[in-house]
Amino acid sequence: MALRFVEIFIPAEKQVDLFDLLETYESVNVIQKEIFEKQLHAKLLMRPERTEELLDRLEARFSNVDDFRIVIAAVEATIPRIENNTDNGKTKSKPIKFARVSREELYHDVQEASELSYLFITMLALSSIVAAIGLMRNNTAVVIGAMVIAPLLGPNIALALASALGDLKLAKVAKRANIVGILAPLLFAALVGAVFNDCAVNSPEIVSRTEVSLADIILALAAGVAGTLSFTMSLSGAIIGVMVAVALLPPLVTCGILIGCGQWHMATEAGLLFATNLICVNLAGVVTFLVQGIRPLWWWEKERAQKATRRAMITWLICLALLVLLIIASQRILK
Repeated sequence: MALRFVEIFIPAEKQVDLFDLLETYESVNVIQKEIFEKQLHAKLLMRPERTEELLDRLEARFSNVDDFRIVIAAVEATIPRIENNTDNGKTKSKPIKFARVSREELYHDVQEASELSYLFITMLALSSIVAAIGLMRNNTAVVIGAMVIAPLLGPNIALALASALGDLKLAKVAKRANIVGILAPLLFAALVGAVFNDCAVNSPEIVSRTEVSLADIILALAAGVAGTLSFTMSLSGAIIGVMVAVALLPPLVTCGILIGCGQWHMATEAGLLFATNLICVNLAGVVTFLVQGIRPLWWWEKERAQKATRRAMITWLICLALLVLLIIASQRILK
C-alpha cells in the first residue's frame, strides 16, 4: 500500500498539544509545519496501516476545536525512502494484525462507489446489454467485458460496511444503489431477451446459470472476501470487481433475459442463483470487516455497530440456510 500524506489544520494555540501527541506516536514523519493567520498547518508522512490509530487520537483530542481538519492523500513514492525505525525513543504503537487503510479512507471510497449518478446508471445499462448479448451468443469474452464495467461491487461492500459501523445513512445509500443495481439490469436484460427470444434458451452460457449448486456458494463467498479486501487494502477494484461481478451480473442478466423470453421456470432458477450469490457476498463482506477490526471511534457508536453487525449476520445466515435447503430440495426433485 502507498504511504499516506496527512495534512493537519488546527488553531496555532493548539500546536503544543498536537506535537506532544505526535512525539509519543511511532512511525510519524513530520516533514513540514507552518503557521499562517493563526492557523497551524502540519504535514506528515506515515504508513497507511498506522493512520487509523493516529486519526482516532487526533479526533478524540481535537474534534471540538474550531477550524480543525485532517486531509489524507496517497503517496506513490518518496525520496529518500522511509524505513521502519523501531528504536526511536517513542512509544510503540499496537501491533497490526491486518494491514489495511484507515476507517475514514475506507468509508469515503465505499460511499463514492455506491452513489447513484448518471454514470452509475449508464454503466449498469451498458454492462447489462453487453452481458445479455454475450450470454445469448455464448461468448465468454464478451461476458467478461461486461463484468469489467459492471458497478456492482461498491453498493454491496457499502451495505456490509454500514452493518459493521451501524451507519444508517450509509445503509440507506447502499440499499438504494443495490435496488437500482438489481432492477436496472433485469429491465435491460428483459428488453434484450424480448427482442432476441429465439437465441436465449439454446445458449450454454445461459443454461449454466440456471443450475444452482453448493459450489456456487463457495464462489460467492470468495468473491465477497476478495471484493471487501480490494477496498480495505486499497487494491485494484476493477480487477477484483470482476470476481464479484462473476457472482452477481451473469445470473441477474440471465434471469432478465429468460423473463423477456417468457421462460419463467428457468428465470426462477437463475434468480435463485443470483439471490444465493448476493447473500454470500454481503455475508462475506460483514465477516471480513469484523475480522479486520473495523469499528466506529466512539463507544456509543460501537454499541450500535455491534447490534447492527449481529443483526446483519443473523439475517444473512438465515437467508443462506433457507436457500441451501431450496438448492438441496431442487436437486433431489431433478433426480
